[in-house]
Amino acid sequence: MEAHIEEVPTNTKRDKGFTLVELLIVIVILGILATVTVFAVRGITDKGQDNACLADKKTLEVAAEAWFAQNSVAAIPSPAAAGTTITGEAYSASPEGQLVKDGLLRSESPTYNVDTDGKVTAVAAGPCA
Repeated sequence: MEAHIEEVPTNTKRDKGFTLVELLIVIVILGILATVTVFAVRGITDKGQDNACLADKKTLEVAAEAWFAQNSVAAIPSPAAAGTTITGEAYSASPEGQLVKDGLLRSESPTYNVDTDGKVTAVAAGPCA
């Protein structure tokens, strides 16, 4: 008996894998998704910074109003000299330092200043200017 071995024809046109066109289509789709994501997320950090500035300003305004309510005086004086509170918070010789000294603020704001009349103004070089 003869052993018959059949040869299975190999189909070279149907190799397993992706074609160059399929890979390019996937890359283009991923690029479009990345572009859409970048433009969608770009404004989130700006909104966060704006909200942080508004919250900081409001905190200073409330602290100044509380100081006026507690002391019944028309102007916030500056402390005689810079110092440190009992809790270790440093303050400067400014009206804002007085608010820290009296415990109405935890620390002075790097983005806003408080005037003697309680008006809150942005620091010129700060992110909230």
